[in-house]
Amino acid sequence: MIDIDHHINARSRQVGRRVLEAGEVRSVTITTAYATDVDDLWDACTNPERIPRWFRPVSGDLREGGRYQLEGNAGGTIERCDPPHSFTATWEFGEQLSWIEVRITARSDDETELELEHIVPVDAHWDQFGPGAVGIGWDLGLLGLHLHITSGQPVDPAEIMAWSASEDAKRFTLASSERWREANVTGGASEADARAQADRTTAAYTEG
Repeated sequence: MIDIDHHINARSRQVGRRVLEAGEVRSVTITTAYATDVDDLWDACTNPERIPRWFRPVSGDLREGGRYQLEGNAGGTIERCDPPHSFTATWEFGEQLSWIEVRITARSDDETELELEHIVPVDAHWDQFGPGAVGIGWDLGLLGLHLHITSGQPVDPAEIMAWSASEDAKRFTLASSERWREANVTGGASEADARAQADRTTAAYTEG
């Protein structure tokens, strides 16, 4: 049983603005904590044998300068790696290029914080969908990480597939989309634009 309200409320979400050499970008950041130590969380996020236990199968050279590919999803280059604290990588999906940074910090001996920042360009895709396009995906992905960390077992793909079609999954997605809408407004978007983007993103995740 997944406690939807707990997972939605236990995470913080931020949307920031900055300008890089590549142009204007937005930073979409989600922060949450896990009942484990730094080394274990780092291993879960970087070990190619463990990543498929909660996310997707991954291939490639998972070290600084190496290329990676997530099955059926993004690939890219690992640009910087500082184990067991942080790594940055490009996130290349189709024709879209963005960047991720993962930061891992101990809160105590048995609780560790994960901060994931996804930096995306301000383009037609952002204008249409806003932060929820990547934010909801990471909310769902980090839910899988929680299930793996707490059980010590791989997440069952069949169970996840069944849950994804459930009303609980829809409620989770709706709640995530609403929180990203709120973060978007706090980050400087107008109420009208943030609502329109959130509605389109919610529809993309829940319809069809």
